Amino acid sequence: MLLVWGWYQLRHHDPLIDLRTSARRPVLMTNVAALLIGFGMMAQMIVVPQLLEMPEATGFGLGQTVLEADLWMAPGGLMMMVFAPVSSRLINGVGAKITLLIGALVLGVGYLVALMLMSAPWELMVATLVASAGVGIGYAAMPTLILDNVPGEESGAAVGLNSLMRAVGTTIAGAVMAAILTSRTVTLGGHIIPEESAFRICFLVGAAAALVGGLVCLLIPRQQVLTAAEEDPVRVTA
Repeated sequence: MLLVWGWYQLRHHDPLIDLRTSARRPVLMTNVAALLIGFGMMAQMIVVPQLLEMPEATGFGLGQTVLEADLWMAPGGLMMMVFAPVSSRLINGVGAKITLLIGALVLGVGYLVALMLMSAPWELMVATLVASAGVGIGYAAMPTLILDNVPGEESGAAVGLNSLMRAVGTTIAGAVMAAILTSRTVTLGGHIIPEESAFRICFLVGAAAALVGGLVCLLIPRQQVLTAAEEDPVRVTA
């Protein structure tokens, strides 16, 4: 169905999404980075609460209730909000491309922190705060990169597609994390639960996705000046 939709969009005089514009390297690489960073964002939201709520009898679980796990995770949302204006300053100072790269790297570091600090709830909270800071920095940069590289009349569709790519990344993360956590299990009290190694692998995969997203950012070329036929007025190269 996706291929049929793409075929139709390429031949329609007024497509819902101009796939030719989406195939431009700056837009395409930004969307690929959005997918990977979306993956990295959702992975920690799936894995950390489960680790917090695992029974202490496992030897690695932290024995938190659902409410307690939520409270340990809540500061991460506040961290995203705090770092949104930081992202704005970075965009104005070093550009959206470097800002997105910084966000991806900070997100990846958050997973590495979780890999080393997973023996207490507060340690996982620290890791979540670092990862959330990366999300807050990176997510604000993606729409800016898109808007800088598409004609004004296509900005809504292009930003919408970028948001969709982030959603695809979060959806894939859910499936991948579930597959990893159910691939390495032990039996405790008659219940099958993930091994500690499964959580470590999840953190490594999340870090890898974020860091690869950062490498993709390096493939985003500098903003191109659009022609008069594409945009009026002509955008000025950043």
